[in-house]
Amino acid sequence: MSALEVTTHNDVGGASRFDFIRARAGLWMALPLMAMALFLPQDLPWEQRAMLGVLSFVVLFWVTETLPIPVTALIGIALLVLLGVGTPAEVYSAFGSPTVFLVIGAFILARAMTVHGLDRRFALRVLSLPRIGDSTYLTALAFMVVSTLLAMLVSASATAAMLLPIGIGVVRTVGDLIHDPASGSKSYQTRFSCMLMLAIAYGAGVGSVLTPVTGIANVIGRGTVEQMTGYQIPLFDWISISGPYVLGLGTLMFIALVLMNKPETRNIPNGSASFRQQYNELGPMGRGEKIVTLVFALTVFLWTFPAVVNTFNITNPVIDTIASHLNEGSVVVLLAGLLFLIPIRKNTPTLEWSEAAKIDWGTVILVGVGLTIGAMMKATGLAETIGNAVAEVTGVNSLIVLCLVAVVLGMVISETTSNTASVGIVVPIIIPIAMAIGVDPLIPAMAAIFGGNAGAMLPVSTPPNAIVYGSGYVPMLRMIKTGIVADLVTIPLILLTVIGIGSAIGLSLP
Repeated sequence: MSALEVTTHNDVGGASRFDFIRARAGLWMALPLMAMALFLPQDLPWEQRAMLGVLSFVVLFWVTETLPIPVTALIGIALLVLLGVGTPAEVYSAFGSPTVFLVIGAFILARAMTVHGLDRRFALRVLSLPRIGDSTYLTALAFMVVSTLLAMLVSASATAAMLLPIGIGVVRTVGDLIHDPASGSKSYQTRFSCMLMLAIAYGAGVGSVLTPVTGIANVIGRGTVEQMTGYQIPLFDWISISGPYVLGLGTLMFIALVLMNKPETRNIPNGSASFRQQYNELGPMGRGEKIVTLVFALTVFLWTFPAVVNTFNITNPVIDTIASHLNEGSVVVLLAGLLFLIPIRKNTPTLEWSEAAKIDWGTVILVGVGLTIGAMMKATGLAETIGNAVAEVTGVNSLIVLCLVAVVLGMVISETTSNTASVGIVVPIIIPIAMAIGVDPLIPAMAAIFGGNAGAMLPVSTPPNAIVYGSGYVPMLRMIKTGIVADLVTIPLILLTVIGIGSAIGLSLP
């Protein structure tokens, strides 16, 4: 729902007033901004000016959220055709990208996990471990670890939404132990409630960057790199960088949470027992859970099989042929399709289409449009023009400085809009700058993707932030203060891991 829609149905106050003003500003600025882009730079060919006009509109509406982000994306792609940026076949061809089908298949697989409760089973199993649920610190840590691990399997939004009701129960249990000295009443909006809720949100954000397919921002970023350079960042190269980053970021994020939100009490009476009871109530794994687990494990195996073949230099012609045809999108679509075939009982498949149809089709549209913008910026030459202009104006002339610019720009934009929009905006700009100054674009692009995923200050920064803020247990000021600390420790960590490990493994265009 857009900010205009939200404020139509709710009282305008606080964060809602800010959203309303932001949305109105976008509405009034759209036409003047597009007109400037279309008619002022007369030295550019019309295709580049038209592309710049559409890009200006899309970026403005993504940042201000005047319309829902997928709706803005659809309008933007239609404008590309109407303004003559490219032919319909050229513009809409990006929707045939394997990346789009990768997202669809992954969403269907994640939906199956949610339908059969596999994600909830996993969460409660970890939280019911001995001593975990009896300590406020260990409980918050467990929620963050569970959130991180779940976000590697399902979307960050679904992870936060699934863990939220479990977390609210814990917050209220601890809140019953805390009394306001002035009024003597119980308090649920506490430092502990903030620490626990943000542990869910931050954990989901941390886990979503582990692989190119665990977060939509990653999918858009990787797909844009492929559209603009013709090279797809290998899965193993990505994980070689993101693995240490995830471990380091999770550690630093939790330290920031503890320092900024020291809980009022250390103990939760019968915490572990409560989680254990909820887990036991689930009973043994059902046939549906087992089938989904098997399909997921097979998907991961086939995704990694080509990299294993290359790593160990296996030269068997049959194995080489199989590995060369295992495209990530095709693999997950095929195996997700099996869920509609394998029955859990007579005449009932593991996943009904009525359930699969509930996946986030708006995000699928956003992925296709993000890839289209990157492709058309390259095709019209606008990417090269912007890269040369920015490099000349800013004086960026080294890998380190460019990566810093990428991280900070991605983080700043993600604080005011979604992380998917931030990556979709920044990556197409960073790649041509890198090429203009003679720097290989892959490492700066990775820095932009990680930076765009790192916004942590505001509810609008990421969907998990918005979800936990909506619980009412996270005061805005405390979220901002904690987010500032989290952002500051994230910047040097991204530079260290992306530049250091990226350079060490030789991440570059062939």
